[in-house]
Amino acid sequence: MLREVTATRYIAPLRSGGSVPAVVEADDLGTYVVKFTGSAQGRKALVAEVIVGELARALGLRFPELVFVEFDPAVADEEPHQEVRDLHGASAGRNLGMDFLPGARDFTPEAAKTFPVDPLEAGRIVWLDALTVNVDRTVHSSNLMIWPTFGTVPPRLWLIDHGAALVFHHRWDASDPAKSYDFRHHALGHYGPDVRAADAELAPKVTEELLRGIVAEVPDAWLTDFATPDEAREAYVTYLHARVRASAEWLPTDFPSREELAAEQARRAARTERERPDWLKRVPDLHGKPAAEQDWSVHLT
Repeated sequence: MLREVTATRYIAPLRSGGSVPAVVEADDLGTYVVKFTGSAQGRKALVAEVIVGELARALGLRFPELVFVEFDPAVADEEPHQEVRDLHGASAGRNLGMDFLPGARDFTPEAAKTFPVDPLEAGRIVWLDALTVNVDRTVHSSNLMIWPTFGTVPPRLWLIDHGAALVFHHRWDASDPAKSYDFRHHALGHYGPDVRAADAELAPKVTEELLRGIVAEVPDAWLTDFATPDEAREAYVTYLHARVRASAEWLPTDFPSREELAAEQARRAARTERERPDWLKRVPDLHGKPAAEQDWSVHLT
């Protein structure tokens, strides 16, 4: 069961993503990253966070504890930005919090060059993402953290941010449980992920019983696609269990090397440069490089 806490102190908003979550302290003295029900992504993003996050934990992957956070907008009265205050005002009541990892750093392409990842661990993470259709863990935005980064405990990879997963719940009527997706640009693709071993290990664990227990954690108020919350829960269980059984159809196995990724990115950048209007090529680079020398491909994918 997800614990329930109450936000007692507003620390800061996080502007790295469109949902503008916030770091808060709660009445259990814990610190959490809170995603709000009033965000532009809507409550389905929170449904995905609960289902995928709890499934990751159940399968033994490292994912911070999730809690329900009772949030009173008055706690953040000193927030200076009106758009953030509006978000808080639209999110009074129950929201979703994730345990804050102090000192954690992003798993960036630069960090990935020196950080060792076991092929089986990479395979487990890729497998979970393929199962839950999480296409938002790429070389450009890994949604992975390295933690801890201090003391004698070896740093490990931690999964975060699954709000963009479960893309099927945006179009239930067009969802094929056996559909495959392009995971060639997965953040761990160049570690040689052993997805076949991960499939053999993890698929038998994703039972209907496990899925029902996880989906039961989602609040009724966040399940609005069907006539009743129980019907919505059954739809998630049915789809995900069918997808597990069809893993042979969607299991990603074709991952380019670092060199192939770099070459592809260079080709994309060159194509973008050729297609860019002449007037845009003359726009100065405010970050220190001439516009023609920048790699804009990461902004165009």
